[in-house]
Amino acid sequence: MAVETGSRTLQWECHYQGSSSICASHRTILNAACSSLPNGAPPLVIARGGYSGLFPDSSQFGYQFALSDSLPEVVLFCDLQLSSDNVGFCKTGLALDDSTLIAKVFPKNDKTYKVNGDDLHGWFSVDFTSNQLMDNVTLIQNVLSRPSIFDGTMGISLVDDVVELRPRQLWINVQYGQFFLDHKLNIEEYISSRAKKIGVNYVSSPEVGFLKSLGGKLGKSNVKLIFRFLDQQLIEPSTKQPYGAILKDLKSVKAFASGILVPKTYIWPVDKDHYLQPATTLVKDAHGLDLEVYAFKFANDFISSYNYSYDPSAEYLQFIDSSDFSVDGFLTDFPSTASAAIACLAHTKDSPLPPPGNDTRPLIITHNGACGLFPGCTDLAYQQAVEDGADIIDCSVQMSKDAVPFCLDSPDLTKGTTAATVFLTKAATVNEIQNGSGIFSFDLLSNEIQTLKPDLVGPYNQEGLKRNPAAKNSGKLMTLVDFLAFSKSSNISGVLIDVRNAPYLATRGIDIVDAVSSALINASYDKETRQQALIASDDSAVLRAFKKFPAFKRVLQIGNAISDVSKASVEEMAKFANAVSISRGSIVQAQGSFLLRFTDVIDKMHAANLSVYVGLLRNEFMNLGFDFWANPMVEIVTYSSLMADGIVTEFPATAAEYFRSPCSDFSKNLTYTIMPAKPGSLLKLTDPSALPPVQGPAPVLEPADVVDPPLPLVTISSPGASASLNGSSTTSGARVSTASSGIYLLVIGLSAFLLVSSQ
Repeated sequence: MAVETGSRTLQWECHYQGSSSICASHRTILNAACSSLPNGAPPLVIARGGYSGLFPDSSQFGYQFALSDSLPEVVLFCDLQLSSDNVGFCKTGLALDDSTLIAKVFPKNDKTYKVNGDDLHGWFSVDFTSNQLMDNVTLIQNVLSRPSIFDGTMGISLVDDVVELRPRQLWINVQYGQFFLDHKLNIEEYISSRAKKIGVNYVSSPEVGFLKSLGGKLGKSNVKLIFRFLDQQLIEPSTKQPYGAILKDLKSVKAFASGILVPKTYIWPVDKDHYLQPATTLVKDAHGLDLEVYAFKFANDFISSYNYSYDPSAEYLQFIDSSDFSVDGFLTDFPSTASAAIACLAHTKDSPLPPPGNDTRPLIITHNGACGLFPGCTDLAYQQAVEDGADIIDCSVQMSKDAVPFCLDSPDLTKGTTAATVFLTKAATVNEIQNGSGIFSFDLLSNEIQTLKPDLVGPYNQEGLKRNPAAKNSGKLMTLVDFLAFSKSSNISGVLIDVRNAPYLATRGIDIVDAVSSALINASYDKETRQQALIASDDSAVLRAFKKFPAFKRVLQIGNAISDVSKASVEEMAKFANAVSISRGSIVQAQGSFLLRFTDVIDKMHAANLSVYVGLLRNEFMNLGFDFWANPMVEIVTYSSLMADGIVTEFPATAAEYFRSPCSDFSKNLTYTIMPAKPGSLLKLTDPSALPPVQGPAPVLEPADVVDPPLPLVTISSPGASASLNGSSTTSGARVSTASSGIYLLVIGLSAFLLVSSQ
């Protein structure tokens, strides 16, 4: 993977330092990156059981996919087990019933054995011949957040099956060597007699005695022995010492191993609140003894530290993107994400973000600022968004009772503030705004609203994916005037002002259109040339009201998913809008949790000179279809490849991280890059009968869906009036009549998970 001349940033290409394609001006930086590793090579990507984040662990599909979608040097990791007739196969976990259907095939063959002093009940390979296992037992996915659609379709992989795939490197892990020896199966002999033939490069084990004995049998072979550390309080079976005690005596490990494989928290500890603590000196100490250091427990869909903001790439970079140290490799369930971190993202954080444009990248548009890190629409969320590289920061305008505009995602103050604990007596039901009661901004004075604390509540709190709890009530809400003043002082491309509920507010004597236009004029955005003001609304009448300000770009928001757009509706939108903001489900249609096809909505909008913004993007893996590999960056890549003009995100840092990398330039012929999702590719590997029914297509957008009646006159209604408005108030942009479909939000339940339409 040579780095090409002119690349904005460098990749980890340490073993190609002599390549003429590396420009001289970057050579110093590259050498510095390589020097953090004792052998001068980039970190290894070690695929645990293949691509086990998607396919059942140790399946042929999993191993094949790891080879095809990772760095060329990817290492295939095989947890070695032996059948009763001494045939080796790959399977993580000693008890087979956790990740296979063996209990259904052999219901009476369960046993209880002592394993490292504890009773373990289940089905074990030592009780079955290789023919029994290979001919009858199939694999299942044992992590609920991952696809179950492949369960029962793939058999167990023999070691020979993995070798036939011809990986560049093979890693054998022996987790329970003593257990097999107790059952008269000598796994040391199995490895030592076959190591050269099958091309073993690494052998790891958490048992000191096993590695010492194997080392004697391997002699002067090139196989690297790696001591695998388990949790520090656990007891190593050979020495009877806690792993934490052995950690303090790395010199003793050097006597029988060339490297160590450690849980990632050995290097970057995490406190009880899931925040990172300062790094330990383990990597430096081990490298000082010429011990290689590999880290494990990496997976995109496991809850990790809040410091990573659910961006798995950020976690990998934490271990390699430092001038102080770098690990020698990652043991991961998602090898493509680790590959991308190494090849595309390492050492790019200080690279300039290229300007947005048709030949560079889409705009990075926030949704309530960086609300993945701080409560939405607060000063801290906007400050973070600017620091993270957002081009456009947004303000969803709400109105107080005394007609002061301020920024908040919803007029219902129970969503995003502590209003429910302070103004419960103000609760009301306003059917024109939402189903169900709430505490609405237009029922409170501006000075009352300013007493509220913001509240950071992520969309998946109930599923355990909280957002930055330490900042739950941090920051303060901003008036529109303050927001615009902050924007003018920031290095951004512009602002997006979201105007909603104008017809209802008019009946309350509040003119939101006038309030917004006055604030923008007072801030000189009608004459601004450095920053652009975007006016967004789901109401065409609102956008028509802003046509008198030619400096403002008007954005029609189409909230529900559509499958197509008629020519007449596109022509109608072009009369009052310069751009459209559409849901992800309008771009990619899905079947269950799998992507099915792309629509041509973007192309048809572009044909009418309408810019297209796509959202809403979130980092949480529950938010992603399986074809995105639980990696939010793949979704960003996908919409960028489809020529979206902007992406609307709650995590602008993740988008900026990608667009700073050389892999964001599709014109470069790189050996490895981050590829966009390919709808239908995973579906081809599944049994169609096991898939959920295909839903009917989302509706086609027609002129009636985008044209709204004129705004009503602003009048003061009688006290307490909240009756539904007549048909003249109905907005169309976000209310296509048929239920939306498309990319679904993946939500874990106790025994299954559900995907619902994205926003």
